[in-house]
Amino acid sequence: MVSIIVLAVVFILIAVRQVGNIRLRIWQIMLSGAVVVLVTGQITPGRALAAVNADVMLFLFGVFIIGQAMEESGYLGHLAYRLFRRAHSLDSLVLSILFGLGLLSAVLLNDTLAIIGTPVVLSLAGRAGTRPRVLLLALAFAVTIGSVMSPIGNPQNLLIAIHGNVTNPFVTFLKYLFVPTLLNLFLAYLLLRVFYRGDFQGRPLEHSVEPIKDARLAVLSRISLVLLVGLILVKIGMALAGLDIDFRLTYIALIAALPVIVYLPRRPGLLLRMDWFTLIFFAAMFVLMQSVWDSGYFQSAINSTELNLTSGGMIIGVSVVMSQLLSNVPLVALYLPVLLEAGAGTPGMMALAAGSTIAGNLTILGAASNVIIIQNSEKRGGVTLTFLEFVKIGAPLTIINAAVYGLFLMLF
Repeated sequence: MVSIIVLAVVFILIAVRQVGNIRLRIWQIMLSGAVVVLVTGQITPGRALAAVNADVMLFLFGVFIIGQAMEESGYLGHLAYRLFRRAHSLDSLVLSILFGLGLLSAVLLNDTLAIIGTPVVLSLAGRAGTRPRVLLLALAFAVTIGSVMSPIGNPQNLLIAIHGNVTNPFVTFLKYLFVPTLLNLFLAYLLLRVFYRGDFQGRPLEHSVEPIKDARLAVLSRISLVLLVGLILVKIGMALAGLDIDFRLTYIALIAALPVIVYLPRRPGLLLRMDWFTLIFFAAMFVLMQSVWDSGYFQSAINSTELNLTSGGMIIGVSVVMSQLLSNVPLVALYLPVLLEAGAGTPGMMALAAGSTIAGNLTILGAASNVIIIQNSEKRGGVTLTFLEFVKIGAPLTIINAAVYGLFLMLF
């Protein structure tokens, strides 16, 4: 029960992020929670070490290096100009972020877009004369909703595609989830328009070409980005061809980062300025969530319920709520065997994918990409999104998203 109490305290502290005059960071809170369950014996050091997912940590490390190099070389600003120069109002900019980065997250993985996109939207907010939080929310919703429709959009979808008896995953995900995803991206725009209507009255956007600060590093950053996209497309091609080759996203991220890594001796500060705190957050989260998982509390709660946990609406509802407490990947790992044993078909698996992913729109802790965005924005621009501000717009958006996916899945 100690693990559950610690999890509840962590949630409360992340919501308030203030104890007296002390301002707490998300990574500090999560790390403290992990230390408490270790010290109190809720999880052994060996079990804690095994709980840290090396694939996720190495993937984030590789993409963080690429993102840092793109930003420091000036290539990221140059690329942002090319992508968003036609957006001359906040309306068109928000729509570009939602649909542009949202659709890209289906291919590049939502965490990748969160890493690369955060400094971009912070820069764009300055030019648009609007509060950064509007564009940060647009980015968070874009990479969450956009990743729903792809088996490689996020880790939980990949788990469902591999272990959920889903035939031809890329075609299946698009068949069931493409149209409602596009609709939900547009609904996210409308909701942002309603909640932040005052910000949408700002001045017209003025774009200027960002100068390249380090020509060699910019070239290497571009090579790394092309490698990242190209290798992910290769992975998609292998999946479509039915080739069973262990070509993990971890390998893709590290291979893509090699050009920048080779250059590090000439720019050692780049490695020091990388977002290590987010990596600490994830390592601590894995430890705390494993402790909660080992307590068996939520497994017992699910098994003891008399509700029909295999209906589409119930799958989405349970996934949204439980993902806040267990995180979406452990939730899917828990729920997937229940659905398979009950004989749930493809619509049930798609409901699990949709529910566990849009859970990220409800609270900050609902998706890893949210944490990446907030940690990055605090580190780079001193800008943050509070727990309550996120929930204020995230809660109604999640309800709308769930209703849209639920209604569309009823058609199958």
